[in-house]
Amino acid sequence: MSRQTEHVLQQFKDCIPLLEVLTDENRQAIIMLLAQNKVGLNVNTISGHMDLSRPAVSHHLKVLKQSGFIKSEKKGVENYYVLTVRKPLEQLKSLITAVEDECKWLDVYPKA
Repeated sequence: MSRQTEHVLQQFKDCIPLLEVLTDENRQAIIMLLAQNKVGLNVNTISGHMDLSRPAVSHHLKVLKQSGFIKSEKKGVENYYVLTVRKPLEQLKSLITAVEDECKWLDVYPKA
């Protein structure tokens, strides 16, 4: 196995947690909701837009925060959540580029 192939396989492994986070439709909805509200939203506001309990939303926010998709900012007594998708998206884009580069010789991956 070439070093490049080993590198791509490692990138796949490194992206598994990010991809797992994105498989949940509720987390996808939270990401999209936060994308529309750049000032940040608190748990109660997010819960009001979803058919989930406050504890369930808090759980999803915790998972998103741990994976780097969001961060929280304390305002008074409440946490407000905002998107910070740059690092995870760059990691996923890097994986896609590496896979494209590794597969260019295959007929299944047409050249642009």
